[in-house]
Amino acid sequence: MVYLDKNFPMEVDLFIPCFIDQLYPKTVWNTIRVLERAGCKVHYNPEQTCCGQPAYNSGYFDEARTLARKFLKDFRGKRPVVSPGASCSGYVRDGFADLFDEMSGEHQEYIHRKENVIELTDFLVNHLGVVDFGASFSHKVTYHDACSALRGYGIHEEPRKLLQNVDGLELVEMEETHECCGFGGTFAVKHKAISSVMTQNKVENALKTGAEFIVSTEASCLMNISGYIKRQKLPVKVLHIADVLAAF
Repeated sequence: MVYLDKNFPMEVDLFIPCFIDQLYPKTVWNTIRVLERAGCKVHYNPEQTCCGQPAYNSGYFDEARTLARKFLKDFRGKRPVVSPGASCSGYVRDGFADLFDEMSGEHQEYIHRKENVIELTDFLVNHLGVVDFGASFSHKVTYHDACSALRGYGIHEEPRKLLQNVDGLELVEMEETHECCGFGGTFAVKHKAISSVMTQNKVENALKTGAEFIVSTEASCLMNISGYIKRQKLPVKVLHIADVLAAF
């Protein structure tokens, strides 16, 4: 486990999932601001690309293996690799195991590195022990537990601890918060009708709380939820947790 040294800045590598890179660049900068606020020196490798999860989930294992090799090359050092996305972090930690022969050097390299890939809220709460960034966000907020974050990576209390320490923020839990929002990557395309109903249920539960914002760790879920909100012209917005924590 990594701990913050009060005398020297913790050096970390930043791993940015494709959804955030392409659609929510502001969240990238806010992630950096939050990490620096926690006392970290952030390194960003511009050569990084997709971790390969979309290819893996669609059964293109050769393509996923190529990207997995590139990921291990891009993040070759011993620094913690912190990401504002539990879906990709969880995939790297667990999915890569299926791509390399257990007797190969690549598999051993992956084993040595996987615990170093850490989702942002997990890193802040459990590794640095920092839950208060002096953020101020005077709004009512409800939190969406993304499937990949809750069931895949295993975070639940961490985002809530961080939100509860934001000045002025009122956190209200929605009904069925643990239910899927209907995205699921290609699931939303292949099973559009089912996905749409799931998204509708998620947003309706959020609206019942009176929340002004739906917050999550997952940009892909927020993109899906936001699309429904905009089409229905509903009075609620979405926001990544890094954007809330950077409101100082």
